[in-house]
Amino acid sequence: MAGYRERSEGAERPGRGGPFTAAPVLRDRADAVAYAAYRMPATCEAVTAALRELAARLPGWAPAAHLDVGGGTGAAPWAAAEVWPGREGRTVVVDRAGPALDLGRELAAAGGLAVPVEWRQGQLGAPGAAPELPGADLVTVSYVLGELPEPARDAVVDAAAAAVTRSAQGAAQGAAGEWAGTGAVVLVEPGTPEGYRRIRDARDRLLAAGLRVLAPCPHGAECPIEVGADWCHFAARVSRSSLHRRVKGGVLPYEDEKFTYVAAATPGTGASPAPGRIVRRPLLRKGQVLLDLCTPEGALRRTTVSKRRGQEYRAARDSEWGAPWPPHPSPSPPPPPDYPSAAHPGQDVQRTDAAPDPAAPAERADDAE
Repeated sequence: MAGYRERSEGAERPGRGGPFTAAPVLRDRADAVAYAAYRMPATCEAVTAALRELAARLPGWAPAAHLDVGGGTGAAPWAAAEVWPGREGRTVVVDRAGPALDLGRELAAAGGLAVPVEWRQGQLGAPGAAPELPGADLVTVSYVLGELPEPARDAVVDAAAAAVTRSAQGAAQGAAGEWAGTGAVVLVEPGTPEGYRRIRDARDRLLAAGLRVLAPCPHGAECPIEVGADWCHFAARVSRSSLHRRVKGGVLPYEDEKFTYVAAATPGTGASPAPGRIVRRPLLRKGQVLLDLCTPEGALRRTTVSKRRGQEYRAARDSEWGAPWPPHPSPSPPPPPDYPSAAHPGQDVQRTDAAPDPAAPAERADDAE
C-alpha cells in the first residue's frame, strides 16, 4: 500500500501546480491503478458537486454529448451519470495517458456505467498548440489546468468554450424547448490558492468568449476576492471504502476534498446564476447564524440571520458552505444594481466584529492537506 501511496502522490503533484512535462503524468498501469485508488474517489465527488450546481441552474437540461478533457481514468463520466441519471447520449474522454484510458474503460465496463464512453488518446496542451475539440453540450476539465503551462492552459479553456458554443449554435437551429441551444463548460481544480488563481483566470476567459457564469458566482463581474489574501473554494465529503482507507493510511470513514470550480453556459441560455453563494462555513452563534456571502452585486458581505426571522433562521442553521443563499428566493427579485467598479472590486466587503472567524485565511488549518 505504501508503494501505491507514493506513486499516487507523485502522479497527483503536477495537478497541484507542478511544472509541465510532455510525458503523461500517469506513465504506466501501476500509476493509473494507484491514482484510481488514491485520488479518483475525491476527484469524482468534487466534479459531482460542481455538476450539481450547474444542474440546479438548468433544471430539466441534460447534456447529450459530453466531452471530458484530460479525463484520465474517467471520474467525470461517473459524476455526470450521478447528476443526470438515465440521460441519453454519449461521452468522449480525451487524455494523453493511454494506461489511464485503458483502466477507465475497464472500470466503466465492470461498474456498469450506463452512458456509452469513447476513450480517445491525444495531446491536450503542447505549448503553443491549441487542441482541436469536437463540439459538445457539456465540456468538463477537472484537475487538468495545473498540469499545463499557461499558454496551453489558456488554449484548452478557449477550445472548451468554442466547443460548446459551436454545438449550441448547431442545436439551436430548428430545435425547441426551454434549453434548446444550451452548452456548458465546467472547470474544477484543487481548492488551493494556486488552483483558485487558475480558475479565476479561466473564468475571465470564459466570460471573454461570451459565456455566462452560472456557478458558483452569482454575478458576471470581477471576482471580489483579493488575490493572495483569500481564495474561493469549497469542500465535498468523500466516503472512504476500506481499501481507500488502507491506501491513504487513514482511519476515518470519510474525508473532505477541497476544490474550486466555475460553471458557465452559452449566451443564449435563459438560466440565471444563484441569488447569492455562501463562501465560508456558516458560523452558528447563540440565536443567530453568520453567513459570508458572494452577492449578485459582485461583492462580499457578511449577513446575520437572527432567530427572530423564523423560517429563514432555520434555513440558515441548515445551510452549508458552497450552497446558494437564500435557498428559495422570491420568484420576482428586484434587479441587482450596477456592478461595483473593477478598479475597486472589494470596496463593499463588510465584516462583523463578533467572535473571531475560524475560517479566516490565516487560520484555515482545515485546508492543510
